[in-house]
Amino acid sequence: MMNGAQSLVKTLLNNGVDTVFANPGTSEMHFVAALDQHTDMNCVLCLFEGGTTGAADGYFRMKRDVAGTLLHLAPGFGNAFANLHNARKAGSGIVNVVGDHATHHQRYESPLKGDILGISHAVSHWTRVSSSAADVALDGSAAVQAARSQNGQISTLVLPADTAWNPASAAAERLGAQEILHRPSPEDIEAAAVRLTTPHAALMIGGSALFGPLRELAGKIASATGCRLLADTLIPRISKGAGTTRLDQLVYPVTPKIAQLKDTSSITLLGTDRPVAFFAYPGKPSVPEPSHCPVMDLCAPTDDIEWTIQSLADAVGVTNKTETQAVPLDLPAIPSGQLSLEKVGLTLAALIPENAIVCNESVTSGFHVIPPTATARPHDLLAGTGGAIGLCLPCATGAAIACPDRKVIALTGDGSAMYTLQSLWTMARENLDITVIVFANRGYQILRDELTNVGVESFGQNAQAMFDVENPMLDWVSLAKGHGVPGTRAEDADGFATALSTALSSSGPSLIEVVCPLPA
Repeated sequence: MMNGAQSLVKTLLNNGVDTVFANPGTSEMHFVAALDQHTDMNCVLCLFEGGTTGAADGYFRMKRDVAGTLLHLAPGFGNAFANLHNARKAGSGIVNVVGDHATHHQRYESPLKGDILGISHAVSHWTRVSSSAADVALDGSAAVQAARSQNGQISTLVLPADTAWNPASAAAERLGAQEILHRPSPEDIEAAAVRLTTPHAALMIGGSALFGPLRELAGKIASATGCRLLADTLIPRISKGAGTTRLDQLVYPVTPKIAQLKDTSSITLLGTDRPVAFFAYPGKPSVPEPSHCPVMDLCAPTDDIEWTIQSLADAVGVTNKTETQAVPLDLPAIPSGQLSLEKVGLTLAALIPENAIVCNESVTSGFHVIPPTATARPHDLLAGTGGAIGLCLPCATGAAIACPDRKVIALTGDGSAMYTLQSLWTMARENLDITVIVFANRGYQILRDELTNVGVESFGQNAQAMFDVENPMLDWVSLAKGHGVPGTRAEDADGFATALSTALSSSGPSLIEVVCPLPA
């Protein structure tokens, strides 16, 4: 006879979920105990709940399948919320298992009692509370099915403690047949095919169309129609570097984003939502396209992207002989001398290993660092999607666990990294092959820029104190060492090149603190 927790662990395995990012507490102890009977379940301890959900997000982006998280009551779920928001915007599938008080204890106002359902309904696509131990297995299977639905969803199973410890009969197998995703009509496909042949038309792609074979097929559609191929600013995953199909990616600042679309006659959306400015700014529009430019939804991110892009390719006459415009390999020389962000980008572009995974949350520094990598060796880039800070380090953790044979490079600002620096400990414990590059610009530089964007022409001491992370100065070499990760500080271009080359030629985690001023 097994208990509810044991039935859930076995159900997850039966459903192909073999990785759980966990931050358990008392109400999850029976789940933890059940892991001892199932050593084939890879349970990764994270020291902060936002690390669990960020890791599960990165895992899905690279594995294209779901992992679980194990969270402790409403406060733990609340700590996990920000990176669940990012995961939802990324279209990542995640199964949250949230322990709750035993059903007979919930009538009392105990210290950790909270509104788990309220938190879940704000970020999850699917939520269920197991009412008894006998229900846990089927509920768990339904949670996995929901997480895999519509190309990836957030599902949350709330497990009262007594449903975990009471007897259960058996585990559950995978539920039902594979979901049939929505597909556009033949008329919509034909209309899009005609629209893309008109002058200055654009095809904006997202989701699985941004990497792998579908990216190449999108490039062939662009070649066959003469349309412009676009991607939005914040994307979950995109193929970059040599051999990838050329496309234009929208920038973050709203004024140059508007300029990018100035002459666009129409935008057809395939696997992505309509582009929108990150914030509202005085005197500036919320959407970047010209007023005369229609934006047409052909295929939503939750629709059948693969079928749609193949059907569109057929409609525009793509054949095996249709060629695409591919990015050439053009590795820059490694610079020396005084360190700058441009030199960091050139060095990174020269040294990125083929098939690497780059997680980018460097924001302001990234504006200068990322462009040179466009012609680097082929790699995948994972970026922020929901704008909630603290994604990079846990996302890199999940990506490394999903793809243990690939090098992972994490680019983060010092302010952003402080949100989830506990992920360094998990990297060390799991001996993950991740090189973390922290840009120590000593503050939230993006906020200084945003102050200007909203029309504030000058600011004083109080405002400045909200933007910097000085006094005391963050010491990332010491922070890395304290979490079990070797760290080094690069203060000139030669030192950075040596540190990066050393990190990428060895296995296991490492951290490089980059100390250089932002361009004026």
